Amino acid sequence: MDDELKYSRILLKLSGEALAGKEGFGIDPEKAEDIAMRVHDIHQLGVDVAIVIGAGNLWRGKLGLDRGMDRATADYMGMLATMMNALALMDAMERMGLFTRVQSAVEMHAVAEPYIRRRAIRHMEKGRIVILGGGTGNPYFSTDTAAALRAMEIGADVLIKATKVDGIYDSDPMENPNAKRFDKVTYMEAINKRLKVMDSTAISLCMDNHLPILVVNLWDSESLSKALYGYPVGTLVSDRI
Repeated sequence: MDDELKYSRILLKLSGEALAGKEGFGIDPEKAEDIAMRVHDIHQLGVDVAIVIGAGNLWRGKLGLDRGMDRATADYMGMLATMMNALALMDAMERMGLFTRVQSAVEMHAVAEPYIRRRAIRHMEKGRIVILGGGTGNPYFSTDTAAALRAMEIGADVLIKATKVDGIYDSDPMENPNAKRFDKVTYMEAINKRLKVMDSTAISLCMDNHLPILVVNLWDSESLSKALYGYPVGTLVSDRI
């Protein structure tokens, strides 16, 4: 590989499902360790890493909404669930020797620091992994939007959306073997074609601030490191093709 990294500071967006067990629910310690190992490998390259993780493995607000639950209540429950995932990930990383800090957009001083932008940046400058939980701290915003917001606040070079497939497709490749994969798409194409890479608020936020989004397969052992060196991996969402 080339000696020069293309991206020196990244925001890694993980879905809650990345931590789930075989049933697709809960927190599997082995999955947490697998993710920690992948983060360890890219951190060893000298990359500053911040992480935002979702909560779909513990709570899906849509289930509550379908039963008439208040949207804000459902979203706050999701924020709390992201903190459980963040703590599980922190524990796995620290057992691997990584120095880690968890910050929360929802105040909970007994388990995490409050999210403070300059403190998060300082942690990364000192070589620590920063896990940003609690979403944006506000209901009606997804963890995708939180990832886009935090990426810009900390000055990330790219927002990496880690998934279980190797990029963006025009339909679900798990269900459609003829699904077309894109190497590159523009922000507007992602929105207009409803490609489901991230929600429209998150993509619009990245578009307005020219922050590239890179979608890669989390479980491919080399995809993250190749992406950081600029190799054509996954799908890039940017201003122009």
